[in-house]
Amino acid sequence: MESPLKHYRHYLAVALLCLSTAATAADVKIGFVNPVKVMDSAKQVESANSRLEQEFAPRQRRIVSAQQEIKKLEERLSRDGAIMSEDEQRRISRDVLSMKRDLKREQDEFREDYNLRRNEELDKLQKKIIEVIQDVAREENYDFILSDGVVWASERVDITETVLRRLNR
Repeated sequence: MESPLKHYRHYLAVALLCLSTAATAADVKIGFVNPVKVMDSAKQVESANSRLEQEFAPRQRRIVSAQQEIKKLEERLSRDGAIMSEDEQRRISRDVLSMKRDLKREQDEFREDYNLRRNEELDKLQKKIIEVIQDVAREENYDFILSDGVVWASERVDITETVLRRLNR
């Protein structure tokens, strides 16, 4: 899924074209927002990470517990294997193999579910960031707000801090 902030790349070309013609005719107010700085500094990112950690902690603990159980069985097998019957060795080996398969499946599901939820949280945050940027642009009469794809922007047009202050209210 393409992030909403990436759509602004398309507007960059339009903005630059308009600048070349409009700058001579009238004053154009342009702003820039650093999306990386916003994502790194927004309080919402921290709270989203905290929510994800709480949501996935029980599953993470189960995975760690299963890993420890497998390790114990493997250690027992290597330590006591010489004095175990062949049937017991085969049973423990099959148990370890089965537990490893189950663990791998559980880890894969965990990773997929976690990534899905993280993407949902990031999508909500990106939508909120865009709303704040649009509010700032309207209230402060900007003609263009640029984001991704900008190689450099002077502090005079950088409104990242303004966006962060509004976002973190």
